Amino acid sequence: MATLEECRAALGRLAQNLSTADGDIRSAAAFDRSLSCRITDLDVTFTGRLANGTLEDVTNVPGPPPERAQIRLTMRGDDLVAMVDGELHFAKAWGSGRVKLEAGFRDLLRLRSLL
Repeated sequence: MATLEECRAALGRLAQNLSTADGDIRSAAAFDRSLSCRITDLDVTFTGRLANGTLEDVTNVPGPPPERAQIRLTMRGDDLVAMVDGELHFAKAWGSGRVKLEAGFRDLLRLRSLL
């Protein structure tokens, strides 16, 4: 089971990856949306903003998210770490139910190039 620190580090790597991306990935991440990532096995939620092509202002709170973010992810910590490290493909994890993604239709269309 991934620890809180490993999950925070994975989100840090994701933010770094987004900030150094170019082309379609950079433009897909260049919109401004609130984001939450609920880690079920740790009973913690990371919140932040997807803005200016990166993940900003990431904090964590115990339990479920305090507010409904525009983009909501739910998964286990191990799956978060594996996806960021390239060991688990998002589509496969989402299709098998290991990862849940909730967002508006337009956001889903933009996010598909990121995921």
